[in-house]
Formats: sequence, structure tokens, C-alpha cells
Amino acid sequence: MSAIVVENLSKVYPVAVKEPGLKGTVQHFFHRTYREVKAVQAISFEIEPGEVVGFLGANGAGKTTTLKMLTGLIHPSSGRVNVAGYTPFQRKTGFLQKITLVMGQKQQLIWDLPALDSLRINAAVYNIPDRQFQQQVDELTEMLALAGKLTQPVRKLSLGERMKAELLAALVHRPQVLFLDEPTLGLDVNAQVSVREFLREYNQRYGATVLLTSHYMADITALCQRVLVIHEGQLIYDGSLEGLVDRFAPCREVKVELAQPYPPEKLALYAELEAIEGQIVRFLVPQEILTRTVAKILTDLDVIDLAVTEPPIEEVIGRVLKAGLVV
Repeated sequence: MSAIVVENLSKVYPVAVKEPGLKGTVQHFFHRTYREVKAVQAISFEIEPGEVVGFLGANGAGKTTTLKMLTGLIHPSSGRVNVAGYTPFQRKTGFLQKITLVMGQKQQLIWDLPALDSLRINAAVYNIPDRQFQQQVDELTEMLALAGKLTQPVRKLSLGERMKAELLAALVHRPQVLFLDEPTLGLDVNAQVSVREFLREYNQRYGATVLLTSHYMADITALCQRVLVIHEGQLIYDGSLEGLVDRFAPCREVKVELAQPYPPEKLALYAELEAIEGQIVRFLVPQEILTRTVAKILTDLDVIDLAVTEPPIEEVIGRVLKAGLVV
């Protein structure tokens, strides 16, 4: 049974339209008119238990709206959602005990109290027995390297330590499905790496299902083999990261160090010239002729070194989102 099933899910917001001036204000008061904003449009996908899936899209694409529907915070306009065997918007106790939502820009820990006090509140909310609570806190504290930090007021923790404590609070009831919205937002590089390593270990240890949104592509490449891409409320890609690169970045960069300079017109016969810097030449080569082109360069030119690289994943995602390309 799939952990998450989404079928033709849509969310439409009615937005009041007001004309300027006094007349517009009076009309707005007595005869209000509305326009529809389609935040999410008939998206469908399934996620299996234990999968870690990246959810990508530009600001305003519909990512957070989708997460809110999957966690039951808002009611969908149409479509069907099933998460861990439950309909989210019914907000049943069993459902709430199986999921968690972490938003990098929101906090649940009480600022002036030690994090441990907030954890005890969560334990009471989820009816976690004392022994089980202590065991789970100890395990997560070790995994997050938070020893000695939970008894300090939250305001005295560093940003990275606060984010780790937020994760601990969200996971103390050991949910089966994790919805993570920008969990590394604002963290420095070391803290980002630490959070990624924890999420990877948590997924492997407990088999949790994870749906992750992030503007840091390093989060996605480090944790997710599959990605969903949403653009203007529509799901435009569902597949592997490798497939995304293959489809939307058909060229590879071939960087060649030459033993002697060659005229640009001669080099242009091999492939599209991206740049020439002294005896370092960069070609853009379509993937389908890559092997043949590299072989010809090595045969015809006096080559000291040659390297083939893929474009950065950030560039690929940016190209997809900018064009709104539908797969």
C-alpha cells in the first residue's frame, strides 16, 4: 500500500476584486465580485513507504499549498488524497500520530523555555508513555548531536541547534510520514550537512517516508533519487534526478587542455564552442554524439587533458521552471 496517494488534487482560492476609488469601495461592500486563483491544478502521484522524494518548484508554484492539503491543514477544492491510510482533512487522531510537518520558517519550540520542556508538552499531546518518550529523546539526541543542549533555553541555541531541536520535537512521536518544507532554510553549510545526514539516517533506521521541499539543490541531490516538479500549480515532472538531467540538459560540457593553440574556426568544426581561455577549450556537445566527438578530438588534436561534465542540477531545474516544460 502506498504511503501517499494523490489523485487529481486541486485547490482554487476565491479572491475578492475591488475597483479603485469610492465607487469601487461601495460596490465592493455591497456587491462583492471574485476571481479564481488556481493554486494547484489536478496533480496526481503516489509515494511508496520509505521513499525520499524531492518536491521542487519556484516560489508560488503550489508546493506549500500541496503540503498543507497533504497534512490536512486546508481542504482541497477537488480530488482525492490518502496519507498513511487516512484522508488528511478529516484530521483523525490516528492520522496525526503518523505524520509530521516541519517548516523551516516556523517554530514550535517555546523561545524562553528549555527545548526539553516543549518536548514534554509534545509527549503529553501524543500520549507517549514516559519510558518510551525518554528512549526516543535519547535516540534522537544522539543522532542529532544535541547532548547537553535540550536543557538550555531555546533562545540561547545557535540557529543550527534550534533547527535540530525543532526536528527532534517534530519526530518525538516517531511519525511514519515526514513533510519537510525548507528544513535547512537559513542554515550555514555545516548545519545543512548535519541536518541532511540526520534525515538520511532517520529514513534508513525507521523506514520513514519523506516528502521534501528545498531551494538548496544540495538537499535534493544528497537525499532524493526521485523528484516531483510543480510549475504554476501543475505537476510537470515525476521521475529520477538523472532522468531530469538527461531530458532537460541534452548537452555535456567537454573541457580540453591542448598542448598548442588552434584557431577557433578549426575548433568550431568539432562542436559548439562555449569558451576559449588560452589553451583551455570548452565545447558543448549533444549527448547522442558525445562519444564520437570526444574520440575525434582525441584523434585529431594534441590533447593534454580532457574532462566531460554534466551541467549543475541548479541550472537544469532553473531551465525547467523558467520554460514550464511539461513531461
